[in-house]
Amino acid sequence: MCAASTSTPQKRAFSNTPKSTPPSRRSKRLKTCSVDSTSKTTPKKSPYFEHSSLESESEPESEIVQEESGYEDEDASVASSSPESEVAGGEDEDGYQSEEDEAPKKKRGRKPGQKGKRNGVIVIGKQGQELWRPGVKVDMEAGEAVFIPLPKARSAGKTPYRPDTIHPNTLQFLSDLQKNNDREWLKMHDADYRQSKSDWDSFVESLTEKIIEKDETIPELPPKDLTFRIYRDIRFSPDPTPYKTHFSAAWSRTGRKGPYAGYYVQIQPGGSFVGAGVWHPEAPPLALLRKDVDKNSHKLKEVLMEERLRKEFLGGVGRNEGAAVRKFVAMNGENALKTKPRRDKDYDADNPNIALLRLRNYTVGKKLKDDEVLDKGGLDRIAGLIGILTPFVSYLNSVVMPDEDPSSEEGDEEQDGAENEDDDGSE
Repeated sequence: MCAASTSTPQKRAFSNTPKSTPPSRRSKRLKTCSVDSTSKTTPKKSPYFEHSSLESESEPESEIVQEESGYEDEDASVASSSPESEVAGGEDEDGYQSEEDEAPKKKRGRKPGQKGKRNGVIVIGKQGQELWRPGVKVDMEAGEAVFIPLPKARSAGKTPYRPDTIHPNTLQFLSDLQKNNDREWLKMHDADYRQSKSDWDSFVESLTEKIIEKDETIPELPPKDLTFRIYRDIRFSPDPTPYKTHFSAAWSRTGRKGPYAGYYVQIQPGGSFVGAGVWHPEAPPLALLRKDVDKNSHKLKEVLMEERLRKEFLGGVGRNEGAAVRKFVAMNGENALKTKPRRDKDYDADNPNIALLRLRNYTVGKKLKDDEVLDKGGLDRIAGLIGILTPFVSYLNSVVMPDEDPSSEEGDEEQDGAENEDDDGSE
């Protein structure tokens, strides 16, 4: 066994002389620096910042420490500089005064012609000048912009908007659109357009109820299925204007579209009218109309000879069948054939109804004055004209899209039942 030795705690003795750092741990940066312990160094002053006089009286630091904390000294110098020195620092240490201090600051005034300026946005332009149009020049500086408020819809004035009348503002909008038929103008007057379109839709809705009373075959449809869009199809048109200058709607058994004959109403300043019939029908319906006119021309002539129709739509011609037919042909003669129809070889050139057989459209119409449209009784006036046209539309639909005869259906059912009984008896 070995004797256990007791160890007493030892204290580390510190010498007053600092130990030198091993050469291997010295930084290469320190090796290149020659440090003189006896010389005093003053911190370098930043050429971009002013230092207070207190820094010169602070304890000197070694050149190595100064290089390691150069940015901190610069930040500290900025923080330690008093506001008074910045205000009074019009001159630097060399006594040089900057040009910015010598020249007084110029106040930026408002240009003549400017209506106002707020947050860098100015309103420029004379009263009535349309700054939104392309090519309009305004006097502005860099960073400024033109603020153009959107126009509001016209005030109704003393005439309120009603669903059974057309407001004067609606015709005024169409008149302005005719003078400014471009997209930029309509975009700036969108409020007027929406107000006028709403006025027209409400009038169409009220007129639909009146038309249904005159013609039971017309269904009750919303205005969106009856009114036409204001946009024009300019793909194959020589007219480049993008918008129609009228509001229009059509009523038939299938709304504004379909093969049926129907009623048509249009409002336009100086160009409003009411009409009915079939416009540009396809080849099969047109062939049916020509065939019926050739064999049963008396049906169409009886409709044209109706007294109210002759008075309102045929120029008030007398009870002369030939005059009524000539008036009807002239009304649809814009795109009529100059000779007999080529596809139908059964029609001779000397056919007594050759003038009716050359037609491509079978329509009648009547122009309305602006006062008639804007009058309080305008709705009843238009509905009354449509009532006069109801026999004409009924005749065309009986030829183009004839209704099924209920008696023929009953006869077919009875015949089918008899055949079934015979079959049962034979078995």
